[in-house]
Amino acid sequence: MSSVIYPFTAIVGQERMKRALILNAIYPQIGGVLIRGERGTAKSTAARGLAALLPEIEVIAVCRFGCNPHRPESWCDECCELFKDGAEIPITRRRIRLVDLPVSATEDRVVGTLDIEKAIQRGERHFEPGVLAAANRGILYVDEVNLLDDHVVDLLLDSAAMGVNVVEREGISFTHPARFILIGTMNPEEGELRPQLLDRFALSVTVEGIKDPEARMAILERHIQFEQDPAGFREKWMPREQQLSDEISRARELVEQVEYTRADLATIANLTAGLSVDGHRADLVILKAARAHAAFQGRGAVTEMDILLAAELALPHRLKRTPFQETHVSMQELEQRVEQARAEADAAEMSDPMSEPTPNVKKNLSRG
Repeated sequence: MSSVIYPFTAIVGQERMKRALILNAIYPQIGGVLIRGERGTAKSTAARGLAALLPEIEVIAVCRFGCNPHRPESWCDECCELFKDGAEIPITRRRIRLVDLPVSATEDRVVGTLDIEKAIQRGERHFEPGVLAAANRGILYVDEVNLLDDHVVDLLLDSAAMGVNVVEREGISFTHPARFILIGTMNPEEGELRPQLLDRFALSVTVEGIKDPEARMAILERHIQFEQDPAGFREKWMPREQQLSDEISRARELVEQVEYTRADLATIANLTAGLSVDGHRADLVILKAARAHAAFQGRGAVTEMDILLAAELALPHRLKRTPFQETHVSMQELEQRVEQARAEADAAEMSDPMSEPTPNVKKNLSRG
């Protein structure tokens, strides 16, 4: 089997899945994506393709956890100790890693272990890294996530949300960054995730086999070409891969500067409230994904379309349903809901024109 990765941009269709992955690549703080679908719908192909096209990152050369040399506040305990006196930091560049988590993974395998014996006998703190350490600043790919132990899934989601892994045992602790893009895939026919876990995946996409004959023929042709000449096929697609990689890099630089208004926040809040979405995680996810989409489009402010496309990915798996009822929400229905939510937000803004702006939010009542 070829070790050459099938190009992300060569995947036919599945636009929502690709968008969800790209948004997480731009802004990992979104919190990951769950891809649900039958076998043979390019779920794992897309995850591996994304890792191959992402731009290189700078890391501290001597760090086991790939700490970011430019963000000392996020360093692991070892880097904090090594460079606490202002020693020169050796920097190198490397590719983004994709780390697979086996279904049989235990808690120790995921979070890492502290050697208590060495701590007692020699007074040394020795930490053996786990999967979270390997995945830091990369992609953590979990196939058949619905078959993982619930406790392990909880650990993954906690780390994805907090961006840090803290291991404590017998009064000894070790901390290292654990910022990664969490990609979980599953076949619903093999069992569902508990609703509590489902809600904690930021975005969710359901993929199906493509029905259009021409698109299916394109899939066949591309896969035959790839099997016959993997390197040549990838070389053919490299211009598109590089273009997307550059767009993601630019968006990463821009995303933190993307502005949003109080009206945007009100639109999101009215939308989730109108759909009776429990909790507030969905609101935060929609805002983050909308900012990432705006950055991907090269814009410095969120638009209604950004909110709509973010909601399409953040809401379906959080909507309440009765047994045997699907939670699919059409794009047209979401668009109507967003327009209604925007109208309600504008009405509320007009009734309270002196309301104080939220910190770090640009007040902009004259939307273009």
